[in-house]
Amino acid sequence: MQQPKLWTWPFIFLILANLFTFMSFQMLLPNLPPYIESIGGSSLQIGLITTTFAFAAILIRPFIGHILMTRPRKILVVTGAISLLIMTALYPATQVVVVLLLIRFIHGLAWGWSTTVNGTAAVDIVPRRRVGEGMGYFGLSVTVGMIMAPSLGIYLYQSFSFNLLVWIALALGGVAIVLFSVTRFVTPDQVYENQKNPPPFSFTGSLIEKKSAYPALVTILNTFGYGSVVTYIVIFGNEQGLSGTFLFYFFNALLATVTRPITGRYFDKHGPWKLIIVCSGLSFIAMWILALASSNLHLVLAGAVFGIGFGSMMPALQAWVISKTTTERSGIANGMYYSSIDLGIGSSAFILGFIYQYVTTATLFKLSSFLFILVMVLTLLDYRKQTEPWQSPQ
Repeated sequence: MQQPKLWTWPFIFLILANLFTFMSFQMLLPNLPPYIESIGGSSLQIGLITTTFAFAAILIRPFIGHILMTRPRKILVVTGAISLLIMTALYPATQVVVVLLLIRFIHGLAWGWSTTVNGTAAVDIVPRRRVGEGMGYFGLSVTVGMIMAPSLGIYLYQSFSFNLLVWIALALGGVAIVLFSVTRFVTPDQVYENQKNPPPFSFTGSLIEKKSAYPALVTILNTFGYGSVVTYIVIFGNEQGLSGTFLFYFFNALLATVTRPITGRYFDKHGPWKLIIVCSGLSFIAMWILALASSNLHLVLAGAVFGIGFGSMMPALQAWVISKTTTERSGIANGMYYSSIDLGIGSSAFILGFIYQYVTTATLFKLSSFLFILVMVLTLLDYRKQTEPWQSPQ
């Protein structure tokens, strides 16, 4: 049977636009904690700057998931991108931590909107039979944005200023808006049918796709471990006197990119379980290499191993979440996936914000590493429940 075409211009434009969106956002993420610290913020406020954002993103996603059941994709995607651009521009306007927390909350609403509609638009464009491979490539824009942009952001913040960092983030966000504007989106027929008879709104029903709840839980635990890295790696580098913190992110992105075609095809043929079990083990090892790092070479090694492990797990988890549900509820499932990411990172920042008062950042990395062991165990338990061979969604 001939494989449906994956690499269309809309798919290519969407991947590039989403990459610039994530880069624009992720450049700021690791630099906000040291920035808050530099203007007098407490350790608790450092945690809240991430937690507040995550709470807002999770809060809005049920509404967006419901809207996606009745609205075409393009206007929702472009609206989200413009909202992100506006909120990014507001960060240099004040150095009052309370005001920054408010800006961060509204930014979280925009982020929850944008990530949900962008991911759902990708699901609509990708052929269902190639969802693992297609969402793997789309997920590459997410993963590279998450692990390459921070290295650039750290370099700009440490070498120049926070304001220049924001200006470059705005430029990247502007490019994303242009690319989204010229993309030809696909809206499922069921969406137009739903316009005639809109389904009733349920906050819980639009927040949680029960069929996809298990891989969403695994995603929360997976991103808790990553949350410690993104929140504290710059502070860790300063404590250890390491000038090459950005190298961790660079080699993270490089190895995630190189391995993505292999892991995407593996998912479509064999499913998520063995892939996630192996990658969670690699992520655990990478966290300990990072925690014990005493040179830039150690940061390179940690980033490379983490790129193969965590970088391969994230798109596999997204494809796993989507594969468990129906086409018309893919928007809700996709929103739940991104809410799981924000909940994992946000809860990590909040909990570790308390612990950070009593331990070193290296200890935070060691403690967080055991979440990847839990990911491994839960995935193995689900794998043992399988009674039939994996079949890629049709």
